[in-house]
Amino acid sequence: MSYQLLVLDIDGTVNDSEQRVTAKTKRSVIDLQRRGVRVVLASGRPPLGIFPVASELKLDQFGSYIMAFNGAKIMEYGQGRCIFERHLPFHLPARLWEDVRRYEVGFAAYHGDVIVAGTRPDQYLKLESEICKMTVEYRERFGAYVDFPVSECLITGEPEELEMLEMDLSHKYVHEAQLFHSEPHYLEVTPKNVDKAYGLKHLLKILHIPRENTVCCGNSFNDRTMIQYAGVGVAMANAVEPLKIVADYVTVNDNDHDGIAEVIERFF
Repeated sequence: MSYQLLVLDIDGTVNDSEQRVTAKTKRSVIDLQRRGVRVVLASGRPPLGIFPVASELKLDQFGSYIMAFNGAKIMEYGQGRCIFERHLPFHLPARLWEDVRRYEVGFAAYHGDVIVAGTRPDQYLKLESEICKMTVEYRERFGAYVDFPVSECLITGEPEELEMLEMDLSHKYVHEAQLFHSEPHYLEVTPKNVDKAYGLKHLLKILHIPRENTVCCGNSFNDRTMIQYAGVGVAMANAVEPLKIVADYVTVNDNDHDGIAEVIERFF
């Protein structure tokens, strides 16, 4: 099989544990693009949080793409052009904010280059700010402030608290939103039926690439649909066990030891 597209999650996949791209992984991804294979960075992060990694991997030089908000926004990175976007129902961020206020969790929505917090930023919202290089602005009257389209809301907190909250919100918003974890302390809310596989389907239509010709790599729960949809779904050695179960291939090396370079050597 001649694979035409490599789709990469960022945190825990391309990035190592120190949030860096190793030299070998960087060389492998850039060389792959030089050979004519397009690369997509698919993340729960907002676009600004993906741009630094995309720049390091030179996606702008090879006509490659980024897929932000777990598939809710796709951009042609070099042109800075949005080619696909979906938003939560307009009323939903304010309603979610009201629901989570009785829990000891953080809550925010993304707006341009700002993370708009509806709760005082906890350690995890501050971490998101640091990773994505975005300012956090706390808005005490969040419900009244958010009058703009939102592609994703982020709920942060201790894993046990988020698990309870996920059960409550998934039931209440079953017809309006998707909820899933990218990390144990992050619970992400996207439009109904929108996930990484959903976004990938739309991108493949634009690129005229069959899904059988794609290789997708990830490590966490929000990568599952993409891994199952791909021609070859790859779970990193450091991936959560449910992802390894559905993957076609599990890397020998984890994200700290160039697992992505291993994938490129094996399948490309």
